[in-house]
Amino acid sequence: MLTFVASAGAAFGEDHEDAERGRELFENACANCHGSSGEGSRLGPSLAGSGAAGVDFMLSTGRMPLDDPLNQPVRKPPAFDRKQIAQITKYVASLGTGPEIPDVDPTSGDLAAGQELYAANCAACHSSAGTGGAVGAGLEAPPLHKATPVEIVEAMRFGPGTMPVFDPQSLSEEEANSITRYLLYLRDLPDAGGWGLGRVGPIAEGLVAWLVAMGGVLLICRWIGE
Repeated sequence: MLTFVASAGAAFGEDHEDAERGRELFENACANCHGSSGEGSRLGPSLAGSGAAGVDFMLSTGRMPLDDPLNQPVRKPPAFDRKQIAQITKYVASLGTGPEIPDVDPTSGDLAAGQELYAANCAACHSSAGTGGAVGAGLEAPPLHKATPVEIVEAMRFGPGTMPVFDPQSLSEEEANSITRYLLYLRDLPDAGGWGLGRVGPIAEGLVAWLVAMGGVLLICRWIGE
């Protein structure tokens, strides 16, 4: 019994210390835009409903903090290490309710179901090959080939930017695992037709051949003319 109480007290102390350190990091790097208590400001939205999933996603993918709050957040190397990200996440998650960091198991998903779910819910913005695309108003849906399984499901639950929120009632845990498995499958697809062209979509190889050929003809004509 005494051992249990000591362990529980130590764990509480560590949690409190992490949350306090997270608050300090938040005030230094995030409060200018999101407010000292995450309430939001004209430069950044409230974080009250972001939950652990939203904060972990934005920090792990380097989308936050932003140098200019008017810029669209894009993936880049994280500004914090994993421990600091966990500390900030713990602090912000304490400010309100929101989605937790998901437990993702792509191997338990169904590949065929993942393809159907991705086509119905994701491909319109992220493209059929997961390479991203424009969504209007100068905004772009990012490519998904660098996202980890946890980041994929965090984005579903949190809905960063203009992305809709897919809560467990919209997409179950099993369905989220299936979509994740399908996205991982897309990364290892062989290019059976030859040159993959960056998998930017169904580009006809004949058109590419014509463009290359016409470019060659123009170069020859210029060489002859000179």
